[in-house]
Amino acid sequence: MESKYNSVVTHIMQVSPTMKIIRIKPDGWEFPDFTAGQFVALGLYAEIPRCEEATEEYKFQEPGTLIKRAYSIASSSSQHFIEFYITLVHSGSLTPRLFSLNIGDKIYMAPKPTGMFTLDMVDEINNIVLIATGTGVAPYMSMLRSNALKRKSKIMVIQGASNSWDLGYYSELQLLSSMFDNFFYYPTVTMPEKEPAGWVGDTRFIEAIWKDGTVHKHFGVEVSPDNTHFFLCGNPNMIKSMQEILKDEGFKLHSRKDPGQVHSEEFF
Repeated sequence: MESKYNSVVTHIMQVSPTMKIIRIKPDGWEFPDFTAGQFVALGLYAEIPRCEEATEEYKFQEPGTLIKRAYSIASSSSQHFIEFYITLVHSGSLTPRLFSLNIGDKIYMAPKPTGMFTLDMVDEINNIVLIATGTGVAPYMSMLRSNALKRKSKIMVIQGASNSWDLGYYSELQLLSSMFDNFFYYPTVTMPEKEPAGWVGDTRFIEAIWKDGTVHKHFGVEVSPDNTHFFLCGNPNMIKSMQEILKDEGFKLHSRKDPGQVHSEEFF
């Protein structure tokens, strides 16, 4: 069987016990231009061993099967590598195999990115609130690393996690917040009792942070459907509840045929 592997792992960073940042470079070909916020499929053959932390696989994979899943791109289109922020699904088929890779290992990467979770349909003057849980922050990193911070509007990232060590890109987001007057970073940790060194930041769920007017205070203006778009990425429960809250406040769910101010991307 001829291998479909067409890329190589160039960088691995362990963010937490269950999260990794992985960089992949095409081997002998060039990844096409893409729009920040898009995703692309990665794949490994079933013969690749699963990491030690994995539990029983929920679905048996036949030898020779190329297991593929889609992941949001975290890097900008100007970089020579493609970066991904991945969380381990212990009973999954692909992520336990991804977590067993080393630098220099081969992997499949689809030759074409796709997806509509981008800033293309948001006017330059509109403010943007980027809300994420877990690895849902990945597409926002691509946006911020590309050209989002050149916009005339204000941008805020609200990132939720159980613990501080799961706040991927925390240091970079803090740095950007200190460098750009139009950018605000607001992390929250919902299990502060597990923090070895304590946690002095917010500990509420994202829904409560929105309801108390935190975004309004940082932006310095009343947030409304006329001036602000929301992007929701991560846990489906968070996305559903925020969609309902925003809908009740007059914001409209976005679709290609019927544009609105609330854009969603679910991570299962």
